[in-house]
Amino acid sequence: MVDGKISEIHGWAATKPGIQVEPWSYKPRPLGPNDVEIKIDYSGICGSDVHTILNEIDGNTMYPLVPGHEIVGKVITKGENVTTLNEGDLVGVGAQVYACLRDDCKECSRGLDPHCPHMVFTYNGHSHGGYADAVRVDANYVFKIPAAIDPVYAPPLMCAGTTVFAPMLRKGVKKGDRVGVIGIGGLGHLAIQYAHALGAEVVAFSHSPTKKQQATELGASIFVDTSNKEELDAVQGTLNYLLITSNAKSNQYNDYVRWMDYEGHIITLAVPEGEMRFTPIDFVMSEVNITGSLVGGRNIVKQTLDFAAKHNIRPIIERFPMAKVNEALEHMHQGKARYRIVLEN
Repeated sequence: MVDGKISEIHGWAATKPGIQVEPWSYKPRPLGPNDVEIKIDYSGICGSDVHTILNEIDGNTMYPLVPGHEIVGKVITKGENVTTLNEGDLVGVGAQVYACLRDDCKECSRGLDPHCPHMVFTYNGHSHGGYADAVRVDANYVFKIPAAIDPVYAPPLMCAGTTVFAPMLRKGVKKGDRVGVIGIGGLGHLAIQYAHALGAEVVAFSHSPTKKQQATELGASIFVDTSNKEELDAVQGTLNYLLITSNAKSNQYNDYVRWMDYEGHIITLAVPEGEMRFTPIDFVMSEVNITGSLVGGRNIVKQTLDFAAKHNIRPIIERFPMAKVNEALEHMHQGKARYRIVLEN
């Protein structure tokens, strides 16, 4: 450390495709006037971390790569222009670390900064992520963790929580709406909690009947076993919103349309391989909308954290020491995580 600034960051990097990272160090970029440096306490593992190190997302993974975009730690240094954060603050960083935030930017001016043409993801580009002892990022994408949230539970809220809450805010989910959630996993178990806290009636869909009790405890009013035709028939035409949080087969979307009330919204958060297939007449007759949702912008991240603090929304996590990151990645890759993994320094 030189003049309070870390001269070298030690982390775990993927150097080639595969579920394996190895110790790796790098020199961070110079601390800019709008930057902060964070000593990392916790880093969540997201499914997109696994897909990225496997080079499965777009075939353009840039190695060596330090993954991790669910970061929580304490500010240890800040640039001269940073006025909203102080050394010692407990903060989080999510999937995005930069956007231009200009008033004349079509995306940023509408609160769509994840779509800014200058947007930078937390890793696989101009920066490295949270499987490390520290990170240096633009202060605009560093968020104070509310005191009501135990820090170990905060990392998944930075990405998974924001991902599911963003479309609910944008589409205006409210009390009395009926919200379906497909998949009771890393995203779905948080989606149930956020929708329930908004006052919606939540319908949880899963092919695993064993998840019924947990889905109910999280806030679902109705549980639908997707292998049970009678249960599926009972919810036909009843949903105002449907969040798809797990990979779906291309031919399932017509079924989803039939679950919707008129003018309902199907929102896909998962990114399965292949193409979606639809029968146009189903859309014409139902007037159902289908859309996707990227991560939430910085205003939504703030609301996600504040709402979680107020309504006691917490992820269900498994904890691993950072030194066992490869064991944790394999656990995630095998689909055994229940439901988010948090690495601890």
